[in-house]
Amino acid sequence: MAANEAAGGTAAGEIVSTAARPKRVRTGCLTCRERHLKCDEGLPECQNCRKSSRACKRGVRLNFIDTQVKNPPITPPTQEWDVAFQDESREIASEYRGGLGRYAALSQEVEEVPETKDEALFQFSSGVMNTPTLAPQQLPSLQQSLPAENIESYPAAPQRRPDNSREQHVHSADSTDSTFTSQTLPPPPMTNYNDTKQTLTPPSEDRGPLDSPEELLFMQVFVEEVGLWMDSLDPYKHFSRLLPFDSLHEPMLLNAFLACGARHLSLVNPAYHEDKALHYYDDATTRLLEALQNPNRDTVICATTAVILNVYEIMSERPLQRMNHIAGARALIKECRWTAKSSGVGAACFWINVGMELLSCIRFNWQVAWDPDLWGVDMDFSREIDYGREEGWTYRLMYIVAKIANFRSSVPRQAESTQHAEQVRLQTRFNEWNRLKEWIDSWNNASPRTLRPMGYLYPHQTSSKSAFPEVWLIKRTSIVARMFYHTGMCLLAQTHPVLSTRTPEMHDLQQSHAHDLCGIVAHNKDRGVASVAIRSLAIAAECLVLRREQEEVLDIFDRIQKETGWRTGFLHKELKEKWGWNNEEQYQQQQHQNMSAPMLPLQTFQYQSSNLPQPPPPPSLKPGPRQGIINPILRSADFSAPTHPYQSHYVAPLHLPPQPHYSHY
Repeated sequence: MAANEAAGGTAAGEIVSTAARPKRVRTGCLTCRERHLKCDEGLPECQNCRKSSRACKRGVRLNFIDTQVKNPPITPPTQEWDVAFQDESREIASEYRGGLGRYAALSQEVEEVPETKDEALFQFSSGVMNTPTLAPQQLPSLQQSLPAENIESYPAAPQRRPDNSREQHVHSADSTDSTFTSQTLPPPPMTNYNDTKQTLTPPSEDRGPLDSPEELLFMQVFVEEVGLWMDSLDPYKHFSRLLPFDSLHEPMLLNAFLACGARHLSLVNPAYHEDKALHYYDDATTRLLEALQNPNRDTVICATTAVILNVYEIMSERPLQRMNHIAGARALIKECRWTAKSSGVGAACFWINVGMELLSCIRFNWQVAWDPDLWGVDMDFSREIDYGREEGWTYRLMYIVAKIANFRSSVPRQAESTQHAEQVRLQTRFNEWNRLKEWIDSWNNASPRTLRPMGYLYPHQTSSKSAFPEVWLIKRTSIVARMFYHTGMCLLAQTHPVLSTRTPEMHDLQQSHAHDLCGIVAHNKDRGVASVAIRSLAIAAECLVLRREQEEVLDIFDRIQKETGWRTGFLHKELKEKWGWNNEEQYQQQQHQNMSAPMLPLQTFQYQSSNLPQPPPPPSLKPGPRQGIINPILRSADFSAPTHPYQSHYVAPLHLPPQPHYSHY
């Protein structure tokens, strides 16, 4: 009996011991597992993560112990079936922390790309631009053709230095020559991106500073050259000061930066070729397309990467052949719900994307695809903006110029069927023109003093021998704002529904703003405004009538191309045709007409529907696109459209960035 009691006591002790032992958690969160804490398995957040304000991570963690990959067994071939083995262990391991690091380096094979020779897709006329016919964009092969050998290039590089060490350089926004021209850089290292031994930037959760001389050079070029103008409307300078640090742990973002840097270097220095830029562009595109198939992706990183790749495509020789991300960036921006009311990187991406579209629409006489009324711009001029934040006033002006561009693109080319209908249309357009004119005048009067010139010298007061006044503006955003302002005024002078540009009022208005705009660009040394300067200067140059002024404008375009790499050769042909240089007899007649045209007395024009003067005959133009056409490239740049971008890759995300946006993200 004593033995039975002893046995019973032992069994009871085991039961008590088992009950007191803590139960092992099988479905706890990964955060508690990393902290070696017991998880209560609460959903959607456990108690430990809720108390410590940590992210409650869920999932299954695999420990890769044996990563030896052996060749698959040899299977004798048969006539009925075929077997192929595909090793996906690296792809699976890359989804887990430290998994890919246990594998040996795997070289990437890049196909040889044959050179192709094709003609430019845009043929520009002196009047309204022809609209390119665009089918719904399907993503082409990632490896694109390299530039043809007959493409316009810069003068040959000077004699190379014997040493291969890259000298330290100091950047100055006021310097006229690029820091990375052939005069300041040694020859590139003898590397071939078609070599199968070359590897892509490896994915990693975090990495230290850039330790590759080539990557460091390309990143420096991006920060000091490309990011310079991308941040021209951003007070926080995301692309040149903040996002490069985030790219150190985001390979997709990093390769997009390196692609733009390498592309800019190939434009300003003939010793560098575009194949290196294509290498990084293709890698970033591949990673972006893979990320778009993941519903749990980081939508902010994807949208930012697409915006940067869009910039690369704008810098390409033949942009319409590489349109993977022009519409895609716009669609991803809309997916993130970024507007003019956003902050941080959302605002930076929104304004650079809207700004590039606005310049394109001015060039091709298109309507802006994203209705300016949906941007969310605060147009109450009585509401004060913080001192020193001129960017807000620049955003307001861009809204007005976008409205002017839409008004210009809708100019009718045929009269209405009846006189009454024509009178009604003229009345409507005249009222709209007056509203836009009053709007831009109100902006000019209400804008802060810092957006106006610090100095203004007439041509006879300077020693520069320039035909244009010297207009000195201090801040970069002020330069951009004034260029947009003068561009808008020139467009208004050209699109008055009743008065032609030959009347004294419109002629003086056009000439005054055209000369001021040319003066800003001619005496400006900031390379960060080149993208806006090229398009604005082209609009102003069309108004010039003196040969000396026209020749100086062509010299300015050559200087911009040399300093920044932006191609301006097509503008020479376009403007010369506009000015009549191709036909010397026509040019002489035009000059004689300009000198002998009777000047009517200035008077205030008042519209009276009962005594409306007949509209001037339209100028003789080459056949152009239908007026009022919406930007065909971005017309369907929305994932709700049936022909949206990234057709075969896009999966709707499960989570969108919160509103309002956080810090610089």
